[in-house]
Amino acid sequence: MPNITLTVPSELHRKMKARPEIKWSEVVRRLLAERIRDLERMDALTHRSMLTLEDVRALDRLIKDGLLRRFEAARRLSRA
Repeated sequence: MPNITLTVPSELHRKMKARPEIKWSEVVRRLLAERIRDLERMDALTHRSMLTLEDVRALDRLIKDGLLRRFEAARRLSRA
């Protein structure tokens, strides 16, 4: 099996060392496998897409604007 080397901040390394019972390489291996699986799903979903990058950006903006409006409305109601 190939090896990879990761660099982590000192504080994170200290916290990891405080948990010697955890097999950190297994944790990272699972996270990488999960991320690859997610990316493959995305590739499968978008394989036949006719959307352009501009279309995707426009949809992204519409969704974010809608979520922001919903969040702001909920926040106003919770303050009332």
